[in-house]
Amino acid sequence: MPRILPVIVLAQFLCTSLWFAGNAIAADLAATLQQPPTFVAHLTSAVQLGFISGTLVFALLAIADRFSPSRVFFFSALAAALCNLGINLPSVEAGSLLAFRFLTGFFLAGIYPVGMKIAADYAQTGLGKWLGFLVGALVLGTAFPHLLKSVTAQLPWQYVALATSGLAVLGGLAMLLLVPDGPYRRTGQRLQLTAFLSGFRLPRFRAAAFGYFGHMWELYTFWAFLPLMLTTYNSVHRGANLPVSLLSFLLIGAGGMACMGSGLLSRIIAPTP
Repeated sequence: MPRILPVIVLAQFLCTSLWFAGNAIAADLAATLQQPPTFVAHLTSAVQLGFISGTLVFALLAIADRFSPSRVFFFSALAAALCNLGINLPSVEAGSLLAFRFLTGFFLAGIYPVGMKIAADYAQTGLGKWLGFLVGALVLGTAFPHLLKSVTAQLPWQYVALATSGLAVLGGLAMLLLVPDGPYRRTGQRLQLTAFLSGFRLPRFRAAAFGYFGHMWELYTFWAFLPLMLTTYNSVHRGANLPVSLLSFLLIGAGGMACMGSGLLSRIIAPTP
């Protein structure tokens, strides 16, 4: 198990680099498709709506309970990587691009939540630490396309989509080949279309869920518009010349370090009951 959990974290990082691959090259996409700079809002909404839809479908059908979670992760990574490459199609239009981003988000539902389930299948105790690392991997994965954009600034923007798709395939393969089903996995769960409603009858779960919804709203708004804010600053303050992509990576990625640190603190400070 000392080897398994770091592999899960690494696979999570590699695959979630798909999440904001479109945002990192939003300015290039907007210019190519003759869209306004605010097109980034539509890109972000498409992938987020896809993720919400995918999460609902995966949960209602109990996909990760009825099938091997590692295989679900692998096939989701392949599907998301292929959809992500749709960005690079020479004939892509604004509508089809948004559809590709929606599908990328849909299959990310088989990566991020399923990766957490796989970790839970291996760690009966001390899960808080690894959940902190997994969320941190998500944050770094989200930020990583901005770093790719920064280091490949002299190359065509299509390389960002190629690189993130390649990383996702590697992450999926790592999960498939190196992470068998965990010892604490419960198999063969029966399909219950209304099971998720029972959770909302619990006041503590309901409070946590709605708090999480609000947190995600502000978080993804900040992540999506940070590059646009930095670009606007450069245009207003002539001579500022801030490195937008690099700063976007550093500012978003800093949250990943905080998540991992919080995971480690959970081993020292007991969570509030």
